[in-house]
Amino acid sequence: MDLPALPKAVADVRRAVREHLGGPCGDVQLCVGELLANVITHVGEGTPVSVRVGSLGCGRVRIEVTDREPHAWLVVRHAGADEESGRGLLLLDSVALRWGVVPREGGKTVWCEVALGR
Repeated sequence: MDLPALPKAVADVRRAVREHLGGPCGDVQLCVGELLANVITHVGEGTPVSVRVGSLGCGRVRIEVTDREPHAWLVVRHAGADEESGRGLLLLDSVALRWGVVPREGGKTVWCEVALGR
């Protein structure tokens, strides 16, 4: 799905993912929400994004979020106990089987693979 990265879109995308996968998929919804929130926070609200979710078989799902900003790179950081943000990639790293970033002409794709029913 193609959409602008807006805070209200996060819940819509999570709901669409659940409907697409046909049932409970909390880890997948968490990861797609965090990837979309990263675009909103670090690239900018309203940035055009493409979200793709597909089955890899063997109970695994691949999530891809593509934006048009090649210079806003993802870095896992360790937020302090009193900080209100900075834990999204730590969550992604702990939930996803693996994840990464693929540079594209005029942007990048952040992807992760998640086990269903974990």
